[in-house]
Amino acid sequence: MAVQIVQDLEQNIKNFEDLFADCADIKRRRIRVGEQRERECYIAYIEVSLSNVDWEDSAVGKFLQTLQGMPEGEMVEYVRKNIGGISDAQPFGTLEEAAQGMLCGDTLVFLEGYDKALKIPDKGYPGRGVYETESEKIIRGSNEGFSESIKLNTALIRKRLRSPHVKVKESFAGKRTNTNVDLVYMKDLIHPGVLKEAEKRLGEFEIDGALDSGIIEQLTEKRKYSPFPQFQTTQRPDRAAMAILEGRIVMLTDNSPVALIFPATYNTFIQTSDDYYSRWEIASFTRVLRYLASFLAMVFPGLYLAMTNFHTQILPTDLLLSLAAARQGVPFPALVEVLIMEMAFELLREAGVRLPGANGNTIGIVGGLIIGQAAVDANIVSPIVVIVVALTALCSFAVPNEELGTAFRILKFAFIFLCGWMGFFGFLAGLLGVLIHLSHLESFGIPYLAPFVGADLSGYQDERDTFLRLPLEFLKKRPVYTREGARTRLRINKDKK
Repeated sequence: MAVQIVQDLEQNIKNFEDLFADCADIKRRRIRVGEQRERECYIAYIEVSLSNVDWEDSAVGKFLQTLQGMPEGEMVEYVRKNIGGISDAQPFGTLEEAAQGMLCGDTLVFLEGYDKALKIPDKGYPGRGVYETESEKIIRGSNEGFSESIKLNTALIRKRLRSPHVKVKESFAGKRTNTNVDLVYMKDLIHPGVLKEAEKRLGEFEIDGALDSGIIEQLTEKRKYSPFPQFQTTQRPDRAAMAILEGRIVMLTDNSPVALIFPATYNTFIQTSDDYYSRWEIASFTRVLRYLASFLAMVFPGLYLAMTNFHTQILPTDLLLSLAAARQGVPFPALVEVLIMEMAFELLREAGVRLPGANGNTIGIVGGLIIGQAAVDANIVSPIVVIVVALTALCSFAVPNEELGTAFRILKFAFIFLCGWMGFFGFLAGLLGVLIHLSHLESFGIPYLAPFVGADLSGYQDERDTFLRLPLEFLKKRPVYTREGARTRLRINKDKK
């Protein structure tokens, strides 16, 4: 049962201190205000969230200074009528609501004779500022990245989308963490059904803590067992702003620098921010490379096994003799040989991620060179397998989205076993299985393979931004996620040319 805040200050203090007993980091202060210092107030805050150095210049300090010179009889009425103008202060009628406001990093003020607790924003929790993003590197465009502060992340999006149509809908996730979750979208562009579905999914679960957007992503995905992500992730404010302009929704989670974008399709995972900042020729060339890399990252080792073990007749004779000579003295079958190198590379990748700073880069480069060369010299693997595994790794690194790249890393092993067992028949069976799965997959009602399927829904306009990115003057329509009647995003004023 909620504890109501009453006019008796001592009762409010007792209830508050009972709730936060044995909390050394919660600071409490009694202060007397009024012309004759005849009325008492009580403030509470988390130790690092209040600007102690600039106390007089803080919002809390200025509020208390105003009360210092005020007659006692006017004090409560002044607070009641003018609270909205005190630095976004917010009154709470229950102790639980007030405590939650303080735990967000703000300051609570209890005033004798006033039956509300005031939450006054101040410095808040410590956190990083705006830093360059470590992932999603681009050649041209902004290098700003999201931080762990949801308020700062929202501001970075608003900095780029200065429109009153940008809405931020706030909710909370985690029974014990009460983590802020914001849905950011353009009201006149999104399908209302997508927003309702997102809110419905957020309300379908109750968990102790939501410490990162990855927890919310897993709990709100419909196809739990699919290796392919149904949310696009980004740490770039410009990528998030671009998605909002396409009629999609960005989900921000407090304490996480990774935003979730939905609906998502295979095509959106291949796109990058600088595809639209650079000329269309280079953007199209690099996008074709990424599509090819995403395919080879999944099937290249399997294709090698299928050709060398089952279908040698498709290889030129000179190449076949060269491969046979390279495998001379290798004691393992080709399947085991590929698995050894792939597992060794995955271990190097994991070690490089976990080791700090420059050590991670060193172990990735030096470890790969030493292990690969030593394995060839010891006749454990053939040189061609080292080349195949290295090219597969390069292809996986060329996929812009890390979660999509992870899906190809997992499926790679499935293709290795299928092709090592059945040759090209295994390759075709695996490819058919992946395509069937992708054709059944959707993200908030949008087919995962759009616009390769359902292209007629957008009048075949979305096909202009798939394998090739046509010049911007041809990309006049927003993608299919946008609501009907709001698809036009570019108009050419021919009269002014």
